[in-house]
Amino acid sequence: MSNLYRTKNDLPERARVETVALLNQRLADAIDLQSQCKQAHWNVKGDNFIALHELFDRVNEDVEDYVDLIAERSVQLGGTAEGTVRMVAKRSLVSEYSAPSAHWKDHVEALSHALATFGEFARQGIASADTLNDADTADIFTEISRGVDKWLWMVEAHLMSSH
Repeated sequence: MSNLYRTKNDLPERARVETVALLNQRLADAIDLQSQCKQAHWNVKGDNFIALHELFDRVNEDVEDYVDLIAERSVQLGGTAEGTVRMVAKRSLVSEYSAPSAHWKDHVEALSHALATFGEFARQGIASADTLNDADTADIFTEISRGVDKWLWMVEAHLMSSH
């Protein structure tokens, strides 16, 4: 039925196969988001430079934790975590990073868009994991969703001062 490794995990094999596929999709999205955080961190310029440079790096650190949570859950279920750059480039559903300049506002807009998109994907992951009766994977996506929403709020807060 699948390419899963043997495990004594009691989730039905069909559920594990579908969950591993879901996890690998979200893994690609998370790795893409992580690279976009670093793109913003490295290239932001302007009056808010130091605050945003540090904020984007803090977001990246949490996204790195999300990457590990997702990848490790895939392996726990008997799957393989598929997270090479080429795999991510083929699979990610997160839009290409879209900051047209180095201006801080462009990076805030681009990263907030990526965070919002990934937050939506995390919530879709909760629903899918619930459908598969995998409460642990749903819990991982719930943790990620809460964290991404927090970072989205903090990144978007920088836009409020410019209006």
